[in-house]
Parts: sequence; C-alpha cells; structure tokens
Amino acid sequence: MLAAILASLGGVGYKVTAEIWANKLRDIRENPIQLLDQLPESALSIKDFRRAKVENGRTVWELRGEEANYDKDQRQAVIQKPRFLYYDKKGEVAEASAEIAHVYLNDKELEKMQLEGGIEISYSGYLLKSQEAIYLPAKEQIVMPQRTTLSGEGLELQGSSMEVDLGDSKVRLLRDVKTRLEPEKLAKQKAKSGDS
Repeated sequence: MLAAILASLGGVGYKVTAEIWANKLRDIRENPIQLLDQLPESALSIKDFRRAKVENGRTVWELRGEEANYDKDQRQAVIQKPRFLYYDKKGEVAEASAEIAHVYLNDKELEKMQLEGGIEISYSGYLLKSQEAIYLPAKEQIVMPQRTTLSGEGLELQGSSMEVDLGDSKVRLLRDVKTRLEPEKLAKQKAKSGDS
C-alpha cells in the first residue's frame, strides 16, 4: 500500500515538473530576451555576438560584434567592434561599423542602438563618417548628433549633425553645412549611371 502511494506521488510530481518545464520553454520561445533576465551575472558575456531580425522571411537587420555584455537591469547590451547591416525593402544594404555599440532592448524588439567611436556607414555609394550615431528602428532613421561627413563620387558634405531616413533614402544635414563639389567626377559618375 505504501509503495502504491509513493508511486502515485512520484507520478504526480513528474507530471507537474514536466508541465512547468513545458510552460517555461513556451515562454522562452515567445520572448527569448526574457531568458537573459534569468541568467546569472557571470553568464552574460558573449563572444562572437550575432543577432538578426527577420520579418516574413526577409532579413531586416543584422548585428555582429567581437564581444557583447548584457546588463539585465538596464536591458542593454554593450558590443565591442560592432558591425551593423540594415537591408532596405529595395534590396540595398547599409553597413555601419564602430568601436562600441549600446543596444537597448524592450521585451521583443531592438528599441535603439547607439554607436560610438570611429563610425563609418556606407550606403548607396556614399560614406558617412562621425563619432556618434543613433539607430531608431521604429522610425527607420539614423541620427548623427555630432559633426558628420558625407562623401561620394565628386561630392563631400559636412554638417554639425545629420539625419538619415532609411525608408525614404533621404539625408538631412543640420547646421553649419559645407559642400565641396568636383564637377569632373560628378560628370563621370552621371555618365556611368546613364550607361547602365
């Protein structure tokens, strides 16, 4: 009789434990960032970091770095030597690199990414250089609040700050704008694009 009671209790205990683990795994699949909150402090450093956002089978952005450290209290990851790739709806790629990235996460999405130090962003044949850039995914926008240079074939623009609208492929230089044009290079570039 005692053996039957112990066997019944063991079976109930097993079923309860299995159900708890199944619920926990379902929660993690629905919100993988929540898993980071459950990790001990020592487990929050990642070598060869890589993360991407995929929507309807299309990669929207990808972030890579040499090392990432996650601060679960601030829901922020600090990534060393980041490389960020943004894939627009037309198939063009914007690529950014920097010394450090601060990535702010909400429950399921990238909320904001702030790049610092030696930033270079290449997009559609142009190169942007600055010391700070902030990517705002909800607006599909990059804001560079410090002195920024935009250069391309036969063209160089500088401004105290700049905004890039990735959705509309528009650039706005704000304050103290300087322009340098090289008409010969612009003419060659126009001739090349006319031949294509």
